[in-house]
This record gives sequence, C-alpha cells and structure tokens, in this order.
Amino acid sequence: MMNASVLPQSMQNLIDHVSLELLKAERPKLAAMFRECFANTYLTTIQPAEDGSTFVITGDIPAMWLRDSSAQVRTYLLLAKEDPHIADMIEGVVIRQSQYIGLDPYANAFNKDPHGAGHQQDITPMSPWIWERKYEIDSLCYPIQLGYFLWKVTGRTSHFNSAFHAAASSILRLWRVEQAHEEQSPYRFQRLNCPPTDTLTRDGLGSPVGYTGMTWSGFRPSDDACTYGYLIPSNMFAVVVLGYLAEIADQIWNDTAISSEALQVAAEIKSGIEAYGTIQHPEFGEMYVYETDGLGGYHLMDDANVPSLLAIPYLGYAEASDPIYQRTRSFILSRENPYFYTGKMAQGIGSPHTPERYIWPIALAVQGLTASSREEKLRLLDLLADTDGGTGFMHEGFHVDDPTKYTRPWFSWANSMFSELVLDVCGHSIMQLVRQ
Repeated sequence: MMNASVLPQSMQNLIDHVSLELLKAERPKLAAMFRECFANTYLTTIQPAEDGSTFVITGDIPAMWLRDSSAQVRTYLLLAKEDPHIADMIEGVVIRQSQYIGLDPYANAFNKDPHGAGHQQDITPMSPWIWERKYEIDSLCYPIQLGYFLWKVTGRTSHFNSAFHAAASSILRLWRVEQAHEEQSPYRFQRLNCPPTDTLTRDGLGSPVGYTGMTWSGFRPSDDACTYGYLIPSNMFAVVVLGYLAEIADQIWNDTAISSEALQVAAEIKSGIEAYGTIQHPEFGEMYVYETDGLGGYHLMDDANVPSLLAIPYLGYAEASDPIYQRTRSFILSRENPYFYTGKMAQGIGSPHTPERYIWPIALAVQGLTASSREEKLRLLDLLADTDGGTGFMHEGFHVDDPTKYTRPWFSWANSMFSELVLDVCGHSIMQLVRQ
C-alpha cells in the first residue's frame, strides 16, 4: 500500500523544476508557495485503504466530496504517466468514488467508514456512510472526468471495473429521471434551523421547473441551494462527461447501450442549454445565464465554485474564443455580476456561500486558467501570492480589503487550483496531456 506521508521523488522533481522556473521569473514567493500547496494535498488529505481505494478529505472537514476529491488530485495526473504509485493513488480515488456512487448517487459527501458522522438529522434518506446528501450534478460529473483523464494519461483501464460500470448506469438513470424532476424525482431534501441556502423549498422538492431537456440540480457546487433548478454550467459539464462516458463504453466495455444513451442524453441537455440557457443582455449581448427554471425565470450571476460559467473552456464545453463565452466572461468580470467584488487588495469573484466582499482563490485560478495571455495568468498568480494572508496557502475566500481575513485555513481544493495555474504557466497543461 502506498505511503502518502512521504513525498514521492517524481513529485519532488516536478516541484524543483517548477520552482526553478518561477525563480527565473523572479517570483521567489510563488516558488515557495507552490512547493507547499502542491505537496500539501498529497501529504495531508490522501488516505490509502487496504482494498486499494483512496479516501480524500477536503482539508478541515474529515469527509470525502466526490467533486473536491477529483479536483484535489487532478494536478497529480501530470505525474501519473511516469510514476505508477501516483497512478495507483488516483485510480484508488476513482475506485472509492465508484463505491460511493453505488451507495447513493444523490449524495455529495461520504464518510471513510459507516460511522454516521455528518448531517444525519437532514430530512432525506441517510445512511452511516453519508456525510451529506445534497444532490449536485457536478458530484457525478467529476468522477467520470477523473476516470477518463486517468485512462488518457496512463492508458490504464482497470478502474473501469464493474463498480464504475454500475455507477455510470446509475448516473444515466438519475439524469434521465431529473430531466422530468417534477413528475419523476424521488429526491427530497430539507435541513431544519438553517440558512435558506442549506435547504430546499416545497417540502424538499425545490422551486418549480418546466421540462427543458436539461437535468435538474438541487444544489450548486458551493453546496448552496439552486434558486432555479437548471444550473447551466453543471449541465454543460454533464454534456462533456457524457461524451467521455460514451467513449469509455465504446472502447473499453463494447457497451453500445450505454454509449448510445450517453450521447442521447448529452444531445438533449445541450439542446436545452441552447434553448433556455442564454439571454440577450442590453449591454453584453447574447450570453449565458447561471440558472433557469424553464418557466421564464433565470439568474444572471456567476459563482466562484467550479463548474462555473467562467470555467466553460476549463470544463471543455466551448473554446475560450467562443463569442458567447467571451460576452459571458465580460459580464462575469464586471460589476453587473452581483458576486464580483473590487477592493483595496484585489478584485474577483466571490460566492453567496461566504460573506460579502470575499473573493475566492479558486475563481482567480479559473480566471487565470481560462485567460488568453501569459501576462494575465502571471498577474493573477501574483495576486494570489499577495493575498495569502501571510500563510503560504490558499483559502476558501478572503476579504478584498484585507487578505488576513479569510475563511477555511485548510482548503485543499483551493491549493490544488493554485498549483494547477502555476503548472499551466510553466508549460505543464493537464488538458494538453489528456489530448495527446
């Protein structure tokens, strides 16, 4: 079993190489921060299990989110082709995720063992394995993406086992059901004595939606309740990973039923996005909305968490040069976005999940990863280095006027996103590696 308490030599070599590149660019603080952030996730959140699976905590919460765990190990794909121990660790994450989806595809976060920690008092079918059962589309997208990327980088297919196959079938069924949420969904969620963003209205069913072809989501990747049930960036992510799933089904399983169904659901969701997911903005022109209900309601905003509208090229739904994306991006990075904040130390995207005027490093990293110029990427890296609050690490959010005021001192996803932007600037692109 892999020892996750000792830094692998391959990781140390990459850290040394990237640090040297940053020092050549006269950015010693960035070099020091990269050393800490890139190693931190591996050394502090990875927990190999006897069965070959890998449990990954988020940092300061001792539970494994399907979303976060995928994003936390994504940067290590750069090492997986040459280092079988790293590949084993990532394969173990996919194996554990498949097991969890098999337990309950509506749950977003799980315990390491069935010890009943987490939100057991929520009014929704819980089990001792489940930490939280907020249904989010992206929680099912990320494991498919991670499994696909691991295959493309290493050539491995052993993680596409019977559990992954069963999880994929379950995801397809769930997304089909949630296309007709009002009529068919068995999902209900309520949390008592909490902020409105932590529970769903209408006795746990959520706000009304009409049929669009898109698939419904109860919660955003922030774990906040959706205002309108069709979350556009998450539906975009679903379209992308359904394409991945069809390829896996064709080439690995020779399963034409799953391949055909994945492509059909993807086409229906994409058609729904095109029909209901854009508006004509008086200033920015045709652009994407963040959420819609298929009944005329929509939300003009973007959130710091991924998937987001800002992350559309990062997700693989459209190129960064796409005109609608560029117009949407202009809106997102303007005062028209209610969660775009400007202050003495920074400007960027925050979230209703955190206090007002708190910017998220994850959003700054995504802004850099989707930027068209190296200069813009470096500017955002310098901004991240200047707003670490003196800790050398990323946080969930920091105040635009005072970065020493921040939320979540240990947030592994943010450290990984910062590391991915550093690697990208230094010529190590994960997407380029996947596409080779």
